[in-house]
Amino acid sequence: MKIGLFGTGAYGMALSSILVENNCEVVLWTKFEEEKKQLEETRQNEKLLPNFTLSPKAEVTTDIEYCIKDKDLLIIAIPAAFIDSLACAMKPYIKDNRILIATKGIEQETGLFINEILEKYLDTKNIAVMSGPSFAVDLITKMPEGLSLASKNEKTIKIVKAAFKSDYVKLRETDDVIGVEICGAIKNVIALASGMLEGLGANDSSTAMLLTEAIHDMKKIISVLHGDKKTVLSFAGVGDLLLTCTSTKSRNYTYGKMIGENKSKHELEDYVKNTTVEGLYTLKSIYKLLKDKKISIPIIDLIYDIAVEGDDPKKLLTFLLEKN
Repeated sequence: MKIGLFGTGAYGMALSSILVENNCEVVLWTKFEEEKKQLEETRQNEKLLPNFTLSPKAEVTTDIEYCIKDKDLLIIAIPAAFIDSLACAMKPYIKDNRILIATKGIEQETGLFINEILEKYLDTKNIAVMSGPSFAVDLITKMPEGLSLASKNEKTIKIVKAAFKSDYVKLRETDDVIGVEICGAIKNVIALASGMLEGLGANDSSTAMLLTEAIHDMKKIISVLHGDKKTVLSFAGVGDLLLTCTSTKSRNYTYGKMIGENKSKHELEDYVKNTTVEGLYTLKSIYKLLKDKKISIPIIDLIYDIAVEGDDPKKLLTFLLEKN
């Protein structure tokens, strides 16, 4: 099977290892010529994924057409903020390619989810979304992981399952694409709040309280946006929520913790410059989307006020007690 993988970050690199194990012909795309040369020479990205060596069987390219042409499956593993520009660049070369989304988020300007952006620009329904409790650093250890695989296209599901056939990764199928996308996006935002609680010195009981409330809010958002509320109980829902909101490996959790610890604006900006805090981008996106659709989710409003507007994170403690 021939695979075009867009994204040479930690998760894209980790996914490539499974594909190569299954004898797939993998081409990874990066926008940057310098990064291409570095990966070709060292086969490593010590900053993003230490102790991992990219297989010599995997190619690296900056040529979008080459990464798409004659590929059985295209995998999108870049931050949500860059999906729009990538989709525009891909458009001239897309034919009947199957596409797998392995990133999470919502576009800020339009409020579109990743699958909606790709459908708009690429005029295709051959799309699947893969999401769940999975860190790149964990994936390369080859220990058990579970992921939700969502698509309304049976052939796309079959191709993805064949590409990722593995003794250590379980893929659980669903047709609730929007529900899986919502869970993947919202859990990053809640992780900011969970980190804030840790930074404030709150205990595990407070975190459990937050996550319980978050599950109810995720169900409400999914229902209003015409998804299946049961998806909250999937790997993409509760599974990913628990991982991202409790692990120090989570960049969203870490950033929230820095806010709770009252780190300076300069320290927060430096952290964002040096890593991807997807939850911060998604927070701005979901905040705008909910306002546009007149959907009231007070916890999202509060996280926005704290993380974006600079409000006092201690208000989160009061909020949890006052919430009905």
